[in-house]
Amino acid sequence: MTGAAALEPGNESLTLIEKLVGFDTTSHKPNLELIEFVRDYLSDLSVDSVLVEDETRNKANLFATAGPEGEAGILLSGHTDVVTVKGQDWHSDPFRVTRREDRLHGRGTADMKSFIAVILALLPEFLKRGLKTPLHLALSYDEEIGCVGVRRLLDHHISGLEVKPMACIVGEPTEMKVVTSHKGKRSWRCYARGHECHSALAPSGVNAVEVAAELVTHLRRTSRRFQDEGPFDPAFDPPHTTVHTGTIAGGTVLNIVPRDCTFDYEIRHLPGEDAGAIQAELEAFAGDCLLPTMHAVDPEAGFRFEETSDFPGLNTPTDAAVTEIAKTLSGANATSKVSFGTEAGLFSRAGIPAVVCGPGSIQQAHRPNEFITLEQVSLCEAFMRRLADRICQP
Repeated sequence: MTGAAALEPGNESLTLIEKLVGFDTTSHKPNLELIEFVRDYLSDLSVDSVLVEDETRNKANLFATAGPEGEAGILLSGHTDVVTVKGQDWHSDPFRVTRREDRLHGRGTADMKSFIAVILALLPEFLKRGLKTPLHLALSYDEEIGCVGVRRLLDHHISGLEVKPMACIVGEPTEMKVVTSHKGKRSWRCYARGHECHSALAPSGVNAVEVAAELVTHLRRTSRRFQDEGPFDPAFDPPHTTVHTGTIAGGTVLNIVPRDCTFDYEIRHLPGEDAGAIQAELEAFAGDCLLPTMHAVDPEAGFRFEETSDFPGLNTPTDAAVTEIAKTLSGANATSKVSFGTEAGLFSRAGIPAVVCGPGSIQQAHRPNEFITLEQVSLCEAFMRRLADRICQP
């Protein structure tokens, strides 16, 4: 077949993409309806699942294994949550797949429900052929807010497996290119405590907004230093560590010197770079340059730092077995690096070699009118069928 018809994915993949997108699994909402759907779908195929719930029991991870037990298998991993559509200009219902020419629009089509849908759609083919190597499926919650769920899955289930998977493929959108390295990320919230007074007597107070702004300015200087001086890795875009302040809030009314201010910031660092050292530099600046004058007015004034997220970078060798497997399955001769983070770094840290390879483009993720092309879904299907050739009976 040639032309557009050759790129048309299977009906089961398209049906399951529609089904999964239809579950509104925005990170602040439960994901149990989707997880229970997948559990029941797998059960109908005689594949058992383990659910690892969060403390509220409103969200859950899922782990399932098809094929022989007691052997090291291939793990396919994806997250079930999506980012919010609030404030975005969607041209159609984001939780209902809309097809326009060769694109499937909907929240999660690219990031990353299409990958999960293709796995489920082709799993019957794996089972019919007979698996000689185990195939594992891991689905997590709350990846979008700091890779929260997968940590619990690793700690409460995967760490206790007698035989861990030999390789993990995380299906984040890479246009089916094999990614062996990505940046790590650590983020913090800073609480600045000042001293209130009438704004007419501003020098007798400690302005929490202003001292917070000095820390933000310090972070901006740090960011520029990395931009100008490196270290650099040209395979990343941008090719250096970045420092970014995302939100800030403080004060009550204009004529009161504000007592409180908070701001959130993040460090996305090259693999091997120490984000903790950057944080220590910020705290030293606060202690040496700001606190003395603040304490001269009010000894209770100061700063408190709270780490809000931390996921490691990924730096899988290009000659690792998992890399060679993924290259073979994707038909790629090369590997690449990306600046966005994934759960792959956590699997790697847990001793499971990992790469990232999935359908769709990160350029479409988190945007209004998010989409995946039919070609990308078809390429993912081809990837999975090559995997079946590798781990199923001849």
